[in-house]
Amino acid sequence: MIFRSRQHIGKVNRASSRSIGAAHQSSRNRRKKIQHFLNKVLLFSSILFAVWILIFSIIVFRISRTLPDVDAISTYIPYETTKIYADDEKTVLAELHQEENRILIPIEKISPVLKEAVIAMEDTDFYSHYGLNFKGILRAVYKDILARSFVEGGSTLTQQLARNLFLHRRKKLARKLAEMILAVQIERKYTKTEILEMYLNQVYWGHNAYGIESAAQLYFGKPASKLSLAESAMLVGMLKGPELYSPVKNFSLSKTRQQVVLNRMARLKIISKEMAKNTYAEDIIITKRKKFRYQAPYFTSHIIKQLIDMYGDEAVYTSGIKVFTTLNYDMQKEAEKVIEKYIDYGKKPCWIRKTGRVPSLSYTQAAILALEPATGYIKTMVGGVDFINNQFNRCTQAKRQPGSAFKPFVYLAALEKGFSPGNFIDDSPVTFNTIEGPYAPVNYTKKYLGNIPIRVALEKSVNVAAIKLNHLIGPANVVRVAKTLGISSPLKPVLSLPLGANEVTMLELASVFGVFANSGRRVEPSGIIKIEDRDGNLLYEHEIREKKVFDENLIAVLVDMMKGVVKFGTGRNANLPRPIAGKTGTTSDYRDAWFIGFVPQMVCAVWVGNDDNSSMTKITGGWIPALIWRNFMKKAFSIGNITPQKFPAARGLVERKVNWKTGEGASELASSKFVTKEKYWRGREPRQEDPLKRKKVSPGADQSENILDFFKM
Repeated sequence: MIFRSRQHIGKVNRASSRSIGAAHQSSRNRRKKIQHFLNKVLLFSSILFAVWILIFSIIVFRISRTLPDVDAISTYIPYETTKIYADDEKTVLAELHQEENRILIPIEKISPVLKEAVIAMEDTDFYSHYGLNFKGILRAVYKDILARSFVEGGSTLTQQLARNLFLHRRKKLARKLAEMILAVQIERKYTKTEILEMYLNQVYWGHNAYGIESAAQLYFGKPASKLSLAESAMLVGMLKGPELYSPVKNFSLSKTRQQVVLNRMARLKIISKEMAKNTYAEDIIITKRKKFRYQAPYFTSHIIKQLIDMYGDEAVYTSGIKVFTTLNYDMQKEAEKVIEKYIDYGKKPCWIRKTGRVPSLSYTQAAILALEPATGYIKTMVGGVDFINNQFNRCTQAKRQPGSAFKPFVYLAALEKGFSPGNFIDDSPVTFNTIEGPYAPVNYTKKYLGNIPIRVALEKSVNVAAIKLNHLIGPANVVRVAKTLGISSPLKPVLSLPLGANEVTMLELASVFGVFANSGRRVEPSGIIKIEDRDGNLLYEHEIREKKVFDENLIAVLVDMMKGVVKFGTGRNANLPRPIAGKTGTTSDYRDAWFIGFVPQMVCAVWVGNDDNSSMTKITGGWIPALIWRNFMKKAFSIGNITPQKFPAARGLVERKVNWKTGEGASELASSKFVTKEKYWRGREPRQEDPLKRKKVSPGADQSENILDFFKM
């Protein structure tokens, strides 16, 4: 302790130029001010906290008054049924409701390892909390703040039960508070065993299976009491996303989730690490689904996927909505019959010209898709054979090379650049020098036709002529035209573009041919007309939006050329006594065969091939696909009362006789197998040949001069 003499009191401190007494008094005043400020902050904070508590209490009180009585939980069973209808609004394609696949069982009949796995993954502190897990809530709040949105719920099993039974899944604060209140009330009225039993009987396990007993029967063909640790871990792993992690849809993803569950159980010392490792290595046999309850299963599954994207799993299977689709069920049945007929045909021995007798045609899959160009409505969708064993939809999910079915885009781009249907191009061998090296395309027949009009080149699907035309107008222009019409798949501007080197889906290809049938106007394809709730209130109505994407007159010229494909060319097997246009497509080594044909009222695409991309036995688009198209469309015309209708006539064309040997105009009296009538843009007709100056011309000699004239005009 330091004592100061009286003389020192009041003396000036040399360092601060202030007296020691004054400094002491100043420090004391400063402390008083800080204390006074802190007292004010504390008082204000207390008032603010009290107000917040009061507001929160009022909110909780108001929410609690609107909540259902939890006493009825144990007897609650959802009863709303979602129905999907065909276009007649009477034929039911599917009924989706919980009761169809729910079997309530007591907790004693549920495998103990299943219960342990659920608690380990969904609510580790289930037996120690009273409905709310504050550690989980704080963790979720922290993550939500970081993400600036509701990304994690921190929900206990009790909260999940409350949400599944009474609340929607949308992550909002009011719903979260309601969920917490209900969870506390449930915990007060029911034991942990009862809560776990109700949860396991209510939770959704995918494929319309509600409750653990339904899930065990669906996936493993056994009761829930007999589930092994491996099976239990796989089922619990699915809870994060029942449809996404379904072993039926994606076994590898389901195994990944199974491993997550087993590792979690090992960390919690429920099982050993060795047991987790050995359990993961066990073989699991998924029960085959013996019966599929949907009509038109490929189409209906396509619609259900859209509904889940729109409303979520739970709403689709529990809310009782009515979905009115575009599908014509009578047409659909005929399409399924035709596909089945030609799949059987492909399995039998067959005689092929120039090849002889073969044991089979070596194709195992086929698909057919029909839609209305003016509305975009999908009228028929058969995405493959045997949906029960293979749900892959080849109409919407498969990306395949279209082969020569891509050629119309090349010819449309040529028409846009000023070419006429009657302009000649030289079909003879050629080699292009490219970055990848020499490229020498060949025709399917290995024969060459010499000087031919581009109309004939399209009708006969001549490869070399199409590639030369692509080279002349520029592949980038062909890509631009295809994209403008609606092709969304990536396209590379390469010389082989006319041969369908790029992969597309059947749906996008059919919808683009719909632009041809609809005079250059595009309408996006749709399978849903409207959706109503269970009381008949309109929830959604599809709006048909028509957009002009290409010049209607150029489209009319192209369609006129494509009519020749069916009448005179490679698509003759699809011909019927009415105006029809279309295009065949065959890829290299016979891996894909297409026919896409249309009338003004309907477009229909047919594909034949193998899922493993293996080669077929000489199957071309003009053979099996064209026959399938013809057989189906004859029935479709009758079912849909689709009367013969002409395509819009092209304007600005004139017809002239032309000599194929010279490429020049011939006199009206000229008659020869080398003289035909061809169509040209008015003012761009070929010059009249002078018989006095006729000279022997080698094939294609006049062609280069003829084509150069177009770029001079």
